[in-house]
Amino acid sequence: MEEFDPLEISFAQKGTEVEDHFSGRRFSPGAALPIYAETTVPNNFTQSECMNRDQSHGPLLVFDGECRFCRAWVEYWRGLTGDRVDYAPFQEVGERFPQVSREEFAAAVKLILPDAEVRSGAQAVFTALAAVPSKRWMLWSYDRVPGVGPLCEAAYRTIANHRSFAYWVTRSLWGIPFRPETYHVISWLFLRLMGAIYFMAFASFGVQAAGLVGSHGILPVSEFLGAVHQSLGTAAYWNVPTLLWLNRSDVCLRMVWITGICLSLSLLLGLNSRAVRMGLFVLYLSLDTAGQVFMNYQWDALLLETGFLAVFLGSEVVIVKLFRWLLCRLIFLSGAVKLLSRDPTWSHLTALPVHYQTQPLPTPLAWYFYHLPEWFQRMSVVFVFFVELVVPCFVLAPRQLRWFAGLAITLLQLLIFLTGNYAFFNLLTISLCLFVLDDAVLSRVLPKRLLSSLTKRVLVSVRPVWWRAVCGTVAAFVLFVSGFEMAGQLSGRRWAPAETVIRAVSPFEIVNTYGLFAVMTTTRPEIIVEGSNDGTIWLPYEFKYKPGDLTRAPVWVQPHQPRLDWQMWFAALGDYRTDPWVLHFLARLLEGQPEVLGLLGHDPFPEAPPHYVRASVYDYRFTTPAEKKATRHWWKRELQGSYVPRVSLQNP
Repeated sequence: MEEFDPLEISFAQKGTEVEDHFSGRRFSPGAALPIYAETTVPNNFTQSECMNRDQSHGPLLVFDGECRFCRAWVEYWRGLTGDRVDYAPFQEVGERFPQVSREEFAAAVKLILPDAEVRSGAQAVFTALAAVPSKRWMLWSYDRVPGVGPLCEAAYRTIANHRSFAYWVTRSLWGIPFRPETYHVISWLFLRLMGAIYFMAFASFGVQAAGLVGSHGILPVSEFLGAVHQSLGTAAYWNVPTLLWLNRSDVCLRMVWITGICLSLSLLLGLNSRAVRMGLFVLYLSLDTAGQVFMNYQWDALLLETGFLAVFLGSEVVIVKLFRWLLCRLIFLSGAVKLLSRDPTWSHLTALPVHYQTQPLPTPLAWYFYHLPEWFQRMSVVFVFFVELVVPCFVLAPRQLRWFAGLAITLLQLLIFLTGNYAFFNLLTISLCLFVLDDAVLSRVLPKRLLSSLTKRVLVSVRPVWWRAVCGTVAAFVLFVSGFEMAGQLSGRRWAPAETVIRAVSPFEIVNTYGLFAVMTTTRPEIIVEGSNDGTIWLPYEFKYKPGDLTRAPVWVQPHQPRLDWQMWFAALGDYRTDPWVLHFLARLLEGQPEVLGLLGHDPFPEAPPHYVRASVYDYRFTTPAEKKATRHWWKRELQGSYVPRVSLQNP
């Protein structure tokens, strides 16, 4: 017998002891078995014996070792299947299988099964990948769904006949080497960011809770829940979900947001417990419900949907893909509603300078962006449309395109951050962009010491089958609800059965619709609230952050959201008859409630509340550079009329 140099390849979980006919050695289950580089079959070793020897060890996928495209994808498949499938180039082992010609080996990959069956092309690939539980659907579809098999084989032949181009596509879209993606470190980092964002959200609302919804606040939650229960009965518990049903007192309200802060810090510091994540979701949902009109913002809904998915985040890739789907919907719908609204400022590419001036809480940089040249403003709108309408498709694309999508979305969010105060919205959106990456990217950009430290903290565990079933059910539910919700939003057509499900789960805000600034407000009405003791001399109440004093520059306040200031912006667009909370607010000023006065920047009546209050509407505009230089005013204004006439406690 001639001598052979074995290439040791590890096989795991073999059921029986195996004998190597070439060397006479016997190998115990799980031992490394040799595949010989010599392509000549020994004279005293028959073809059937050779085949039986290889087939007893498990499936062997044979590929063209001289093809760069084949080698790249085989390395990817090897990473998925591990030692459950063996791989070898036909240039080394092809002659051990004389029933397959070299031309057939070169034309398509072959999978040699233990029962001597030889599978080729797409069927061979799907059969090999079926060793991975999450990939078995491919072979099932190939075998069971009519037309899938022939279509896959046709696609395989097309790719095989153009391997150089296919290699270029692989390198461009996925990168070389092309390896299975993991998200263990990415998920760990994302949960730390979620802890930080939850902390900001709970703390921001917590310091305002007493003045907004406390017993002496603008819209007391105890009165709200009482009215809801009287109207809906026991259905109120489902339609208005909040822990405050257990106790409607100010103490319980305070306990909810303080507990939320504590759990947020726990998550931020690395207590990666599913119970902590569930607790954060329930607590924030409770505040979101109790906050009524003051918590009716898209970033609150986005935080709840993100927090719901975070409960299931772990080793299941399907949850990572749901985060990508969320990011895709968030960005795409923000662009789609702008087109569907037919707003002329968007169609004429003039929306952004209007936006800088009329948005609820601009930053100081908004004044400077407003005065940039017209060509820059139009190009900025084009960039917004590109990011919001084209880039979302890349979020669901292969690796390299996803990286580009994450970069483009992050850039847009940073520009929004620079010009407007949108609470934690920008940070949360950028955090979602983490899921367009994978652990391999971090290994390239993070310092090795930091990456090593993170890797040690990440606990990678194999989830039981029942948990994978739970994650699969969550994915199916989210895709069903979000798909029909999105289709209805874009087309205006609704499917009744889907609408029933959507309405049933809508109180929990686990799947939402999105779309910011569909229609631009071209003017900026501002409500100025004033008080008086004699009805003649009126002194203004100054808010902390919204425009008032003409000499005060716009402020930086994010990630904190002053919810009263924000809601005053919306109230100015309508009428106090459609926003009755405004009258509650004025009544609290007449009562001199300290919880509500604490939401303001300046109380002109520190000794005792005034006898009268009123609200007027002014049209605010940015000053020109010349006006600002001459007057030091950031704003100029013009009185438009009365918003709420003079009222008092004696004459409400």
